[in-house]
Amino acid sequence: TPQKMTVQDMPGAFPTVDVPDHAHYTIGVVVLIVGITGILGNFLVFYAFCRSRSLQTPANIFIINLAISDFLMSITQSPAFFTNSLHKRWIFGEKG
Repeated sequence: TPQKMTVQDMPGAFPTVDVPDHAHYTIGVVVLIVGITGILGNFLVFYAFCRSRSLQTPANIFIINLAISDFLMSITQSPAFFTNSLHKRWIFGEKG
């Protein structure tokens, strides 16, 4: 039966860099601010589109599509990146 290779079987496959702790925390805070801004801003764009009939044009549907995509990216990626920055490593395991 074929064996599954893991990262531990290949030392040096993914070299690491020694990054100071304050860099992790700074990046984490920046990601949190960008994530909250992305969530709120894109929600407001979607809310304005739904409330105003004059904004509901075929051309604006593309903008809403982008706002929804960006909202979903902000709400799913920012918390994971923020949490990993605080722990200074990937915490969600091999499958995550």
